[in-house]
Amino acid sequence: MNRELPSLNALRAFEAAARLESVSRAAVELHVTHGAVSRQIRALEAELGLPLFGRAGRGLTLTPAGRQLCDGAASAFAQLRQSCDRLRQGTSQAPFVLGCAGSVLARWVIPRLEQLGHDLPELKLHLSAVEDLPAPGLPGLDAALLLAGPPWPAAWQVHVLSPERIGPVLSPRHPRYAALRKASASALCKEALLHTASRPQAWPSWASAQRIAASRLHYGQSFEHLYYLLEAAVAGLGVAIAPQPLVADDLAAGRLAAPWGFRTTRASWVLCTSKRAGDARVAALTNWLQRKLAGA
Repeated sequence: MNRELPSLNALRAFEAAARLESVSRAAVELHVTHGAVSRQIRALEAELGLPLFGRAGRGLTLTPAGRQLCDGAASAFAQLRQSCDRLRQGTSQAPFVLGCAGSVLARWVIPRLEQLGHDLPELKLHLSAVEDLPAPGLPGLDAALLLAGPPWPAAWQVHVLSPERIGPVLSPRHPRYAALRKASASALCKEALLHTASRPQAWPSWASAQRIAASRLHYGQSFEHLYYLLEAAVAGLGVAIAPQPLVADDLAAGRLAAPWGFRTTRASWVLCTSKRAGDARVAALTNWLQRKLAGA
């Protein structure tokens, strides 16, 4: 007749106490209190109807029943650890599929791939361009790097990396660059502003933060993707608005300037994973992205 196993926590407490010959040392290893280990052992003895430990001075000794259970528990836990290690090894060797918008991929991720490979050599990254918000199950992806805000799908684990900051940028090749770079933000109301269909609220949001009525803004050329918008700005075709990290390299190289600075929005840079994934590589990638975005 099949019977249910005793509590896994009770077996772990017993195995640790038996192996270490001390309830106190078992408590330290398991990150619980001395009393918690003792209660688990007493519950296990009550369920089995047998004493598992005897006393020898201040130490513990196993009873014959305890020795038999200890041998079986130690073997079982060793097999479980080996199985988990093999699974982790298999996961760590598989490509980690990261989805992000093509503009983020081209202007921020790819220029930092060499550094990422140096800092996280164990992470075999596979990049996938994702223009729309992924489905709740993140099909085909291990994680998604997004510029977005809540609400989030209930199935996601959302790792916040950095607040989003946006601001207008223009190139020294812009015909009115010399005058605009010294002008107040309100001077942009006279410009035909470059914009993108993927971020229709970018300019109005920025204008509101500057106490400028959105109705005063005038729009020029529209682009389907942020990447094309910023290429047009670098070419001197107009003033664009962009997230700071995506123009950080252009600002450092002098290809673009941001005379009016950047403003924090309600959105954030986030790394989204499935709550069921449990991939240990996510923590390392999250920490790396947080550091790089902080220095973007």
